[in-house]
Amino acid sequence: MVTTVGIVGFDWDGGNWPKCGKHGVSREEIEQVLLGSPAVLADPSTDEPRMRGIGKTLAGRYVFLVFMLRRSAGQIRLRPISARYMHQKEIDHYERQT
Repeated sequence: MVTTVGIVGFDWDGGNWPKCGKHGVSREEIEQVLLGSPAVLADPSTDEPRMRGIGKTLAGRYVFLVFMLRRSAGQIRLRPISARYMHQKEIDHYERQT
């Protein structure tokens, strides 16, 4: 679960929303996953401190996402970077792990 202590909201703009939305995942679904109980790991493929999250929406759809914590004006916001629905093979693996 992403600890929400000190997090004041989400950082959405024209830079991250098009990349997140291109796979059909809505902002609401992304926020549900991040505010729920996602499995979170560090994302090793970038120079920025990003994380990978896997979780379910309230409707039961599985979502894989990449996000970071962004500090601005002394406040911390969750900034989604990309999101997509998981493939069945990924869902099966995730279910076996939980």
